[in-house]
Amino acid sequence: MTTRQDAEALAISALAYLAGDPALLPRFLALTGIEAHQIRQAAREPGFLAGVLRFILAHEPTLAAFAEQAGIAPAAVGAALKALPTGDDDYLAST
Repeated sequence: MTTRQDAEALAISALAYLAGDPALLPRFLALTGIEAHQIRQAAREPGFLAGVLRFILAHEPTLAAFAEQAGIAPAAVGAALKALPTGDDDYLAST
């Protein structure tokens, strides 16, 4: 079972991965509606880290590339999502 702390660490790693990719970052920003200078502030909002993982999960090639870079199984991203607030409808019921 993935802890919330582990899930947050993985999501932050995924955000760093996105920030380092000149093709993915603009797409992520466009889909989320935030500007690059707002990322730090947005990262403090509930649900932002879950949104980062949803973005990674939504595109299989991106998921595979991130998982390989992070040295994890792709399924670990989905497990991390479920451990975050707003990552799963049952999150609040499980805490």
